[in-house]
Amino acid sequence: MKRLILLAGFVTTLVGCTSQNTPPPPTPTVNPVTQPVPTLSPEPPTSIPVEIPVQVTAQLANCRFGPGIVYLTLNEISNGRTLSAVGRNDTSTWWQVEDPINPGGRCWVSSEVTDEEGDTSLLPIVPAPFVTVTKVDLRVEPNRIVVGCSQFPQTVFFEAAITTNGPTLLTWQWEASNGIISDVGTLIFEEAGTQLINEFYRINAPNEYWVKLKILSPNELVEQVSFPVSCTP
Repeated sequence: MKRLILLAGFVTTLVGCTSQNTPPPPTPTVNPVTQPVPTLSPEPPTSIPVEIPVQVTAQLANCRFGPGIVYLTLNEISNGRTLSAVGRNDTSTWWQVEDPINPGGRCWVSSEVTDEEGDTSLLPIVPAPFVTVTKVDLRVEPNRIVVGCSQFPQTVFFEAAITTNGPTLLTWQWEASNGIISDVGTLIFEEAGTQLINEFYRINAPNEYWVKLKILSPNELVEQVSFPVSCTP
């Protein structure tokens, strides 16, 4: 009887120890992070250049630097020739066309001397081109002075022929090697062409002189002329 009681107590002790063991911690669950998928914006459609055929109806059509008779004529196009119009002015009275005589270039023809073979309202409006001074011819008179040393002062005259390719407001300034700088002058070009400006200076001693004409607007150009002045006792 005593052995059975001891064995029962031993079993009871084992059971009690086992019931006191803590269960293992649960395995953590990792939720995957979903990255947002970027949305690509569709690229804007590429605009296709519009070209409208226009046929010359005049005997000779002037193709000009800009949309108007005040612009320089670049070339003349014969009757019956078909041109590719790629632009227009805001009143649709002039077409900007591919220049058939200057590959890669463009010029303007009047709608009055063409027949259009399409919807010219589809053509983009092209602003008038920027007018520039294209040529300056500067001369001095006399271009050489040889006088007696007692014959000073001497007067020299300057003349500049200035050419533009369209209507513009021209501003300029003279500068001389003796340090003289003139006031800024202005000249209105109502159309493409050539106009003259003049100036004179007094020379008081022999030397090597120069004079510059600076075009300030519509674009910047500089033209210079030199002239020697000498004297004999």
